[in-house]
Order: sequence, then C-alpha cells, then structure tokens
Amino acid sequence: MQKILTFIICLITTSLVGGAKAEFQVGGYYKNFSTAFNSPLPDASMMGIVVNRLRFNLSYAPIDALSVAFAYDFTPRVQDPLLFSQSPFAVGIASSRYRVVDFESLLYPSEAESVSSVGIYHNLDRAAVQFSTDFADFSIGRDAIAWGSARIVNPTDIIAPYTYDQLDTEDRVGVDAFRVRIPVGVMGEIDTGYIFGSNLDFDKSAVFLRTQLNAVETDFSITLLEFQRDLLVGFDIARGIGGAGFWLETAYVFIEPFDDGSDEAENYLRTSVGLDYSFGGETYTFIEYHFNGAGATEPENFLTNVEKPAYTRGGVYLLGTHYLAPGLTRQLTPLISFSGQILFNLSDPSTWIAPQIAYNIAEDIHLSIGGFISIGKRPINGDSTEVQSEFGSYPNLVFSSFRVYF
Repeated sequence: MQKILTFIICLITTSLVGGAKAEFQVGGYYKNFSTAFNSPLPDASMMGIVVNRLRFNLSYAPIDALSVAFAYDFTPRVQDPLLFSQSPFAVGIASSRYRVVDFESLLYPSEAESVSSVGIYHNLDRAAVQFSTDFADFSIGRDAIAWGSARIVNPTDIIAPYTYDQLDTEDRVGVDAFRVRIPVGVMGEIDTGYIFGSNLDFDKSAVFLRTQLNAVETDFSITLLEFQRDLLVGFDIARGIGGAGFWLETAYVFIEPFDDGSDEAENYLRTSVGLDYSFGGETYTFIEYHFNGAGATEPENFLTNVEKPAYTRGGVYLLGTHYLAPGLTRQLTPLISFSGQILFNLSDPSTWIAPQIAYNIAEDIHLSIGGFISIGKRPINGDSTEVQSEFGSYPNLVFSSFRVYF
C-alpha cells in the first residue's frame, strides 16, 4: 500500500512541474432531488427525501501524455431518520466495496450523536493518474469502471452497477484500480487490470481481462473477471440491423471455481438481448429482454434467495427470472422531452413504470419531474416478509430534479 501511494505522489509531483502547455480544468454541478413515496404496506403514511449534491471535478494535464483527475461530492440529505439505515427501494449495491481505504461517508451527525432528519455525506469519487505511451494507456487510482451494451441490465457490469430505480446515474461510482488499455488495430482494444478491495485483501478484490474488436460491422467483446473468488465469463456483441441497433450481452458466473468445496448449483447465467430504433431523430425506442438465472421463479423465495453469492457479491439486484423492458424518448419541443420506461417481471407478474418529463431551462440548467409506479400484488396482510410479487413490494414514488452545471 505504501509503495502504491508513493508512486501516485511521485506522478502527481511530476505533473505539477509541467510546461507552459499544461491544461487545468475545474467544473462540476449542483443537483437537487426531491422525492415523495408511499410504502406498499397498508396504513403507511407518505414519506419524503430531499437530496442535494454538489460535485467538483478537477483535471490537470501538464503534458499530452499525463493527466490527473479528482472529483469530490458533498451531499446533504433531509429525510426520516429511519431511512438513514433502511432503504425504501430495491436491493442496494455497496458502492464502495472496491476501495482500498475510504473516508467515513457520514460527516454529520457523528457516531456519538443520535440521527435526526438531517445527514451530511461526502465522497472522494475520483483520484486517478493516467499516463499514455505509444504502446498503451495506463491509469492508477480511483476511477469509474463499467462495461456492457445493454440498455437496462448489463450482465457483465458488476463492479459498481446501478439499480433500475437509481435517480442519479450520470457519474459511475469510482473504484480503486490499476488499469492498462492496449489498442489493437483500428477499433480493437485489450483492457486489463486489477481492482483493489478493502485493505488490499485479495479475497475482496477483482482482476479482469477484456478484449474488444470490430469485424463485419459488429462490435465483439469477451470478458474474464475474477472477483471475490468467483469467475465471470462474459460475451457482448452490438451491431446495426437495417436501421435498428441490436445487442446481446451475456455472462456466466462460476461460484468459487478454484475452491474444492465450490457448489456448482449456485453458478448462474444472465443475458440481455434487445433492439432500438430512432424515428426521424425525434423519437427513440428500445425493447430489451433480460434473463436472470440467479433469480427465483416463485415470489415466496425472493427474500431467501438474496442471501446467495449472486446478490451479496455478484451485483445482481433483480429478484425474478424473466423480464421485458420497453422504453422510449420523445422530443416534444426543442427544450422539452418525455421519456418512459417499463420493466415487466414476466413470472409474477408485476410491473414497474418510470415516466419523466425534462425541461432544458438554459444551456446548463435542467429541470425534470417523474415517478416510479409499481404494479403487482402487495405483501400478504401488510407483512413485508410475505412477498407476493417483486414490484408490488416496492413503493410508488414521485420526484423532481433540478440540475445546474458549471
């Protein structure tokens, strides 16, 4: 760990003495998300959350071959004290599980103080050095790592995935990694690296090798990822068919394959396949089917199933097996757009609907309103453990979003 930190400091020190061509950029944004939701349980009162997010992005490039990037988030939240420990939404993803060390995310209140309705969080989300040579591009530090061509669920994207009900998906959560990208041909690439787990523990870390190439007007990607003693083998293709776009992304995960006591019954397959099409540049539509081999086929098994490795460390969050997800975006006027997305659990059946209207007030000022509508059988007798459908067990929600970029 000390050697890694020394290496980063040396690179940063070198960058700070760069020449006159150095580039220094500062930017960021302020976002406000105000939400109100109701519990799926009967006789529950309406609840609300107000999240303010201030992000600063800083980059410095003393020479063309070397750059340093930082990003810091400051996030005050106002909500019911219970929501600081229990999420009202879908199964969550541990956003910082691939970080060597990290700040305590909660600035206020301290551990010694009782939680009220106000909490202040912070997050050092980027801290990376990138160096380019004729042979390859190298990076070390905290940065975003994400893969996959699917629109709704990416089976190969398990390092820091977003759940389907995430409101703010603009910046992928940063993870600590050493990464090497080697260009191959005109559009090909070999991407490999090591993603550090907590305290450099190998059993909490990940190592990956991903190849990408283009042939016969088709993008192909093959991914090998060893993470927390599991092994993912992924395949991804994307191409045009007529005027439409097509993608197929699939991943098979072997649970602890290098352990003599591994349980092959827990291995699982996930696949997403879909099409999208743009009508005249004003209306964009897509439809995607997702198969979740880690999910349960019966609602009564949903809660016990989330204790399996697929959910605890594999980035899986959907509870069922078969899903269909159509969606569209329509430009109503040059400044106003409407988007809608539906996620059907075909086994329950239950449905999740997400409409949204966005207004571009000015060049860097945006306002939107929307909601999440959950349709399905509610828990039996108001007991949250007696689930009858996946989306029927989640709340309905309305939100407004205000964003200013600088």
